[in-house]
Amino acid sequence: MTALSPQLLALGRVLLSIIFIVAGAEKIFNYAGSQQYMESAGVPGIFLPAAIALELGGGLAILAGFMTRWVALALAGFSLVAAVLFHLDFGNQMQTIMLMKNLAIAGGFLALAAAGPGAFAVDKA
Repeated sequence: MTALSPQLLALGRVLLSIIFIVAGAEKIFNYAGSQQYMESAGVPGIFLPAAIALELGGGLAILAGFMTRWVALALAGFSLVAAVLFHLDFGNQMQTIMLMKNLAIAGGFLALAAAGPGAFAVDKA
């Protein structure tokens, strides 16, 4: 398995980054709707630019393997906060699934932070 580790880490980074790159871009193209959704959950809309920067910028950084450990920790934290703020409704099966998805993504980022970006990365650690 060690021989495949660089390729598996690169693939893991790609797969983890896609959801954040897409979500960040969608927030840009649907800014008003995204702001309204945040505010409906009690999160001030003023935080939307920060969310976009973290999702899009962080997703691109993970994809490239740039500052991987730090960005992975930031996105793990972001995923946990989003899980609690937006998906903590155990009476709604879809929200429970979204909560578990965010927990799994946070776990993937924590594993990436521990393992590092691998050989196919800007960091090359």
